[in-house]
Amino acid sequence: MGKTIEEIAKNRGHEIVLKLEEDITNYELEKMNIDVAIDFSIPEAAFKNITTCFKKNIPVVCGTTGWLDDYEKATEICKKENSGFIYASNFSVGVNLFFELNKKLAQMMNGMDDYAVEIEEIHHTQKQDAPSGTAISLAQQIITENDKKEHWQLDQAEDDEIPIKAKRISDVNGTHTVSYKSNVDSIEIMHTAHSREGFAIGAVMAAEWLEDKKGVFTMKDVLANHL
Repeated sequence: MGKTIEEIAKNRGHEIVLKLEEDITNYELEKMNIDVAIDFSIPEAAFKNITTCFKKNIPVVCGTTGWLDDYEKATEICKKENSGFIYASNFSVGVNLFFELNKKLAQMMNGMDDYAVEIEEIHHTQKQDAPSGTAISLAQQIITENDKKEHWQLDQAEDDEIPIKAKRISDVNGTHTVSYKSNVDSIEIMHTAHSREGFAIGAVMAAEWLEDKKGVFTMKDVLANHL
C-alpha cells in the first residue's frame, strides 16, 4: 500500500520526504518540511505515529484499522495541538459511495422484519485484523438506521446483532457485501476492489485536501461535492 501511495503521490507532483518502517521517535520530523503524513502502518504503531505527528504540527491522513479504541484520544490530542486529522476505514472513492448506498438501503430496510441482514468481507491473507474496518463501518451505519440492531459480531450473532463473516484468500484486494435475506428473496449490494490503486488515490486526495486545515475530518468532507 505504501509503495502504491508513493507512486501516485509522485505522479501527482508531490515529493516524498520520508518513508518510515521503524519507530517514529527516531526521527526529527520538525526539521523535514513535511506538509502532511499518511499512515498505513499496523494497529500497534498507528496511535503513536499519529499523535507524534500532531505534536510536531504535522496533519495526518490515517487508513490503518484495528486501533480505534484510541481514536477519541487521538482526536483530543489533534485538537489540543491544533493539528489536522482524517481517519477513514477505507479511502476508496468507490467505497465511500458504497457507504452512502449502504445507509440509504438500511433506512429502507428498517422495519422489514422478514429480512435478516449480514455482512461478508474478503481480503488478502496478509491483512492482520478481522473483521475489516470497512465492514465495521458498514455495520455501524446499519445499526444507526436500524431500530432492532445494537451491535455487530464476528461470525455468529444474536437477534440484536449484525453478523460479519470475514474470509482471507490470497490475492484479494477487498470485497464487501451487505445482504438482506428472507424466505422469498435476497437483496445485496457489493463493492469489489480490483486493485489497491483506488485506496491509494483516495488517501492522496485526502492529504491534498487536508493541507493547512485544522480539525478532525472524514472522507465525506473531502468528497463533499460528490456525495
